[in-house]
Amino acid sequence: MTFRIGAPLSGVAAGAVTLGVAELLALALTRVDAASGTSSPLLAVGGGFVDRTPPWLKDFAVATFGTNDKLALFVGMGLTLFIACALLGVITTARYRLGLALFAVVGIIGSAIVLTRPGSSSVETLPTILGTLAGLGVLSWLSRGAGAAASVAPADGAAPSRRGVLAWGTGLTVLGAGAMYAGRTMSNAGETVQAARKRVTDRFAGTAATSGPPVSIPADADFEINGLASYVSPNDNFYRIDTALSVPQIDSATWSIRVHGMVDQEIEMTFEDILNEELMETAVTLTCVSNPVGGNLIGNAVWTGWPIRELLKRAGVSGDADMVLSTSSDGFTAGTPLEALTDDRDSIFAVLMNGEPLPAQHGFPVRMVVPGLYGYVSATKWVVDLKITTFAADQGYWTPRGWSAEGPIKVQSRIDVPAPGESVEAGKSVIAGVAWDQQTGIEKVEVQVDSGEWQTAELGGSVSDDTWLQWRLDWDAPSGDHTVVVRATNKDGEMQTPEEAAVAPNGATGWHTIDVSVA
Repeated sequence: MTFRIGAPLSGVAAGAVTLGVAELLALALTRVDAASGTSSPLLAVGGGFVDRTPPWLKDFAVATFGTNDKLALFVGMGLTLFIACALLGVITTARYRLGLALFAVVGIIGSAIVLTRPGSSSVETLPTILGTLAGLGVLSWLSRGAGAAASVAPADGAAPSRRGVLAWGTGLTVLGAGAMYAGRTMSNAGETVQAARKRVTDRFAGTAATSGPPVSIPADADFEINGLASYVSPNDNFYRIDTALSVPQIDSATWSIRVHGMVDQEIEMTFEDILNEELMETAVTLTCVSNPVGGNLIGNAVWTGWPIRELLKRAGVSGDADMVLSTSSDGFTAGTPLEALTDDRDSIFAVLMNGEPLPAQHGFPVRMVVPGLYGYVSATKWVVDLKITTFAADQGYWTPRGWSAEGPIKVQSRIDVPAPGESVEAGKSVIAGVAWDQQTGIEKVEVQVDSGEWQTAELGGSVSDDTWLQWRLDWDAPSGDHTVVVRATNKDGEMQTPEEAAVAPNGATGWHTIDVSVA
């Protein structure tokens, strides 16, 4: 078969129209029913892929793309869909009925995937079904004009000429892509969240959000060294790692959280109920289990919220329970040791982050903040459900995917200054970074240059043992190439292990080592 650009273009145009129509209909469905959010075929397919991602591929994505892992996924999906649709166009041009049948099967699979998403219903398959029908019409029309077999060729005028296929195919592809973009960006959900966040801001304007003492950051907590991570991480620079391809846009007026399972009584609370409780302010450093040695998937913030233990106390937890399975609005689950939510640590339902209502990407209206545990077993964003259960009966999202059921944070340290591979001037310089071991605290940080003696660094102040702290060491840097290593010791006397381990299944270990050139 002689290759014609019209054949693959007919499939690409059909795919673009399918997704464009589906995304616009998904937008319309969301506007009618604010609780709907799983009808987008793009998000459904992407979410299904994330759910089935093996740990090694997830580690690769985070290590390679960091917080841009979702963008990389969408780019990969786009390339895959482009190639698949082009291939379907070629097949349809050569074997008309087979190509249409295969295109329909892809649409049916997409509809089935939509049904698998959390909280979905049969109604939410309509955008994909109707989009597929529109795509079939485009594919049938363009593929005939692109040179279908004579046995199925239409009468003159019933399909575009081959030159017309190029024009119509290009136009419909652009139109479909524009519709996809509009469907993804025109939702008023973001405006609703902005209005809800403003209501929270107005509520606390001029008044203290907490009944207890506010967090006071020590004057010596931040050395203010250029390149050194600040003691408190700004909201817009705080790392984001989660399974939500599209940030959930939840109106706090309709949000609620349910507590059930092994309890004396089920309880459901609204956002207003949470705000009416005695809130507390606490500084806690959160860490992603996917953070490699020396990585930046960690941040410190001042959180305001209500102690989770108070809600569990009201529900009356069974003495046989040992785990709380928290669920996000997007279906993510985390299995948290019950003890971590009932002891005296500052585990809270956070509503404010650094004095502002939670940004949508960080869990608005309510998220969990639990000191001492990696986020995959504790830091559920957009939390809507707590099931009191046992580790024997239930598993969090990542446990069946090869990760440990419990994820206590390990003592770690990082060199921020100089940056790896940086060239610095000879003479007086500084080596600086951060160290952490939430719930235990850091007692000592030591630095080694070129296999020399370990030197004790100066430690910055901290609010509590639940946060990281900065460290620094003055260095008279001689010319040449140098290797710098850091290690930390916690307040229990446990030294950071030099043994290197990957992030899976329960967090990376090893000493952060960098190479520096001094001129």
